[in-house]
Amino acid sequence: CDKFQLCKEEELLLVRQHLGIAQAALEQCHSRTFQAEACFSQIRNGLRVYHGSLAAVLELLPGHASLVETLQLDAANLSSNIQQQMEDLGLTTVTFPTEAQSPLPTFSSHFHHQVGSFFILANFQRFLETAYRALRHLAHL
Repeated sequence: CDKFQLCKEEELLLVRQHLGIAQAALEQCHSRTFQAEACFSQIRNGLRVYHGSLAAVLELLPGHASLVETLQLDAANLSSNIQQQMEDLGLTTVTFPTEAQSPLPTFSSHFHHQVGSFFILANFQRFLETAYRALRHLAHL
């Protein structure tokens, strides 16, 4: 807000739409017709998307490369753990081909790169918070 004068949610939404940064969907994890298989699949798909998007953040924050790489590794490990849990529960699993990953976001200016990286990290945080709540709910079923 202080640095870029983007203080209102509406302003942030417009910039996020302009940059084409979407939040990974998790509606299957909090719908009335909750299904563990669909929720697990959405979490795994979102982790795959964010794993790739973090590469764009890595470019902006080379001084924090080890932290961003740790986030990428943690996302990959969580995805593997969810895959294993799905297999243990006898749920259908889908393996996503590595070549079909979403392209990295491209930013036309340093400002867009900074704001875009902020959105990626903020979306990833929200995604993980929602996934955490869904996984806690699954643990109590």
